Amino acid sequence: MRGYSRNESGLRIISRRRLREYWTSHADAEDALRTWFAIAKRSHWCNLVEVQRTYSSAEAVAGYTVFNIKGNSYRLISKIEYRLQTIFIKAVLTHAEYDKDKWK
Repeated sequence: MRGYSRNESGLRIISRRRLREYWTSHADAEDALRTWFAIAKRSHWCNLVEVQRTYSSAEAVAGYTVFNIKGNSYRLISKIEYRLQTIFIKAVLTHAEYDKDKWK
């Protein structure tokens, strides 16, 4: 099925394409987003506390889980369905864009 990546032993991420599109226009984010993707797809998070064991700065904001990417230069906004072991990527934004709250 197109649009998502699934590792049978970890989380399904919908969609990696959104990450690729972002790093195409923000090349300095590519390595950090690839690293986040590799770690997340191998994970088995059941709640935010478990996410924070891997990403201590991850936080719940308006029903989403927000990750700091590349030393807080970028914010990855996701919806994690723990029961389904699926992460839906809503957006990747610069910190300045995130602070404007237009994504909510």
